[in-house]
Amino acid sequence: MTRLTALITKELGQIRRDRRLLASLIAPPTVQLLLFGFALNANVSHLRMGVADLDHTLQSRDLIASMTESGAFRLSNTYFSADRLGDALGRGELDAGMVIPYGFARDIERGRQTDVQILLNAMNANTAAIAQGYASGVIQSWTGVYLRQGSVHAQYRPIAANQVSRQGHPVLRPAFLFNPGLVSSWFIVTGSFGVLLMLNGSIIASATLVKEREAGTVEQLLMTPASTGEIVVAKIAPIFLLLCVMILLALAVIRIAFGVPFRGSFLLVLAGAMLTVLSGVGIGTFIATFTNSARQAQLMAFFVNPPLASLSGAMTPVEGMPLWMQPLTVLNPIRHFGIITRSVLLKGSGLLQLWPHMLALAIFTAVLLTLSVMRFRKQLG
Repeated sequence: MTRLTALITKELGQIRRDRRLLASLIAPPTVQLLLFGFALNANVSHLRMGVADLDHTLQSRDLIASMTESGAFRLSNTYFSADRLGDALGRGELDAGMVIPYGFARDIERGRQTDVQILLNAMNANTAAIAQGYASGVIQSWTGVYLRQGSVHAQYRPIAANQVSRQGHPVLRPAFLFNPGLVSSWFIVTGSFGVLLMLNGSIIASATLVKEREAGTVEQLLMTPASTGEIVVAKIAPIFLLLCVMILLALAVIRIAFGVPFRGSFLLVLAGAMLTVLSGVGIGTFIATFTNSARQAQLMAFFVNPPLASLSGAMTPVEGMPLWMQPLTVLNPIRHFGIITRSVLLKGSGLLQLWPHMLALAIFTAVLLTLSVMRFRKQLG
């Protein structure tokens, strides 16, 4: 224990003198969580809309006002014809367009069917689909208001008593559990939390080991009475302790900046985060044993970390992936930690429900650390 304590103290002193490494443990996780939470937002708002109002009546202007007041669209420009509106969409000046035909108000007053054309720029298919839903909802709401006011007339036809049907009809009353406000940032930050732990753990671990090899101090450690196992533990322990500080900082950002509720056990999330960090340290140590410089380590990490982040379900739901790709996410530690974090923080789940994911995370951590330690000890030998 005396030799191990001396080695850990030496590693902490070396890390403390590296100000860039200390800054990378504080600034990047905070900035990345804020960027992911605010920038990666699935909600679409203030889309640029152009309008070609060929009717110029009170009803057409009221429909335009309803579209812009919803917050989903903002009126960017008006056009005298549908052709000019289409040209503007083709040039990328607009995200959506609406064409109100001539006789729109007259057909409504006479109870006739009238068509309103919505043109959407589908270069981004996801945005176009969301905008279509917004436009349909606004038009249906506007139609309902006019039905209640009597401006849109309905026809009634008397029927015989024996033809009266007593069949009911379903009424949809959705209840949004665990996230009543549908705050999309809660999904993003709880998923990106695991990605940041894995990426920072692997990058810092590989950079620290490669830097020591470049400085030539690894050979000096071999001349000490410490065994290879003690050297390995002394290398991993300080990095793990510093990354635990990053865990607490990230959790504070999630709670304060985004208001994510902590409905479950804080210790369960902390335990899962520690296992994820150790998995990242294991990956970083394993990568460092195959490289001789920091550039080589970064290049090799590029082929490991992006696939882990993409197949984690952190930014996009796993259900949106192809069916043949979804089973691959089971082999991803970030995937299991994301389920643990979201279930504990948002649903208040406990170990009784999440033990399979905790067990999988522990197995991944043990395997990755064992491989990295074996490889590092072999290199030291």
